[in-house]
Formats: sequence, C-alpha cells, structure tokens
Amino acid sequence: MTIAGSIDGMRIIAGEFRGRRLISPETDITRPITDRVKQSLFDILSPLIADSTVYDCFAGTGSMGLECLSRSAKQVVFFEMDRSALTGLRSNLATLKIEKAATVIATDLFKHFAENHVLPSADLIFLDPPYRFLTEKPELLNELARRFIPYLKREGTIIFRHDAADRLELSALHKYDERNYGGMTLEFLRGGLAE
Repeated sequence: MTIAGSIDGMRIIAGEFRGRRLISPETDITRPITDRVKQSLFDILSPLIADSTVYDCFAGTGSMGLECLSRSAKQVVFFEMDRSALTGLRSNLATLKIEKAATVIATDLFKHFAENHVLPSADLIFLDPPYRFLTEKPELLNELARRFIPYLKREGTIIFRHDAADRLELSALHKYDERNYGGMTLEFLRGGLAE
C-alpha cells in the first residue's frame, strides 16, 4: 500500500492508454466510478472529447481527466488539494508521460473560482464533490456552479456526480439529462436556465 493509494480496480478503459492501471485514492469520502458506469458515461460524451479542454474538479488521482486525455482531449485542468490524492495524480500523469497536457491546481477549488483566475474556457467540467458537500455545504456548491458559467463554452457540459439519495438543484445551471446507476446519479448540465 502506498500513501497515494493502490493500483487495484481503476484503469483507463479506451483510447491511447486503454487498459493502463491507475493509482486510486484510498478514502471513504467518495468512491471510484465503476468501469461499467464510466463506459456508459463516455459513450455519451464521446463526440465532445476530441481536442476539448476539460476541468476535473475534486479530481482525486485523476481518473476522469486521464480518460479524457487518453481519448484525445487537448488539455485537462485538475483541481485537487488533498496531498495523498495529489501524489497519486502526479504519479499517474508521470507514468503516462502526459504532464504537458495537464495543469494541476492544488488549492481550494471554491477559493480559486471566487478569485476569478484566468483559465482556458472549458468544453467539459466534471464536478464530483465529496458526498458530504451536498448535505453539509450546498450553498458552496451552488456558488461554485454559478462561478463556472463564465468559464464554460457556449455548448459546454457539466457532469455532476452524486449519491442517488442526495438531491441538490444547482440553480444557476440547466439540467438537460440525467442517468441513474444504482446508488449513483449523473446529471448533465449547461449554463443558464431552460428556455
């Protein structure tokens, strides 16, 4: 066992790095996405990934963003501040030799967006907060969703992953699709309200 995590149970499922095992986080705050759900999600997102700019928020050791880079995304901005997860993320990037296509922001995500830093506009944003945020700090997630809008391209998509038992309407965004996989829900959102 390493500080950053283990290489059991998490891998890239398609693209240039298909089958490569990844270091996964050792935490009970969230749970890694299964290959079946990941495959279903990326079947939906497949037309959007090539040459895209992606934000992987609460990235952990980077499974979602790394999958995008394997499938020809142009660049991924990873947001993670947990030291153990960061060690695993940087190790995964080094192992795959794709550090040049990645930016790692190791600061508080909420503070970073509140300070209006310059970032490339995003085609896709993965929002996968620790489950406790939905029940303990919903106002922070709503504010974060509002601050995403200027960074999101016009047809950009936010994928909001959460426990199916928890519900949080991100009022600044418009939900255009939702998929449920057992105890997990994936919401697909865009900036602005439905017309």
